[in-house]
Amino acid sequence: MHIKKNEILNLENTLYEAIKNSDTEVLDKLLHADLLFVIPSGQTITKEMDLQTYRAGNLKVNEIIPKVEKLNIIEDLAVITLQMELKGDYNNEPFEAKYRYIRFWKKFPEGIKVVGGSGMAI
Repeated sequence: MHIKKNEILNLENTLYEAIKNSDTEVLDKLLHADLLFVIPSGQTITKEMDLQTYRAGNLKVNEIIPKVEKLNIIEDLAVITLQMELKGDYNNEPFEAKYRYIRFWKKFPEGIKVVGGSGMAI
């Protein structure tokens, strides 16, 4: 049940595309039902809260430029840290910012899913 680094890098790329396209079907498959994520404002959100942000059209990301810093594999769990430059708009307010993220991917019988993470402005 070990995870391979290239699996996580491919899933990260799939995640970026789903974010840019507000593709809630793909996001629904990538995010675990019990996901907890701390967003840059400090609020902890769930999978449903995250998906609702995209469904409502509140967050539109036009550009994502990721730079992976570290990727550690611990058996069926992957921990990735990266910097991301994001451009888009949130609640119709344009933004352009750089963030540092940590994401936790875990392997399940139905696939590898994000189970937690955090993002902060840098």
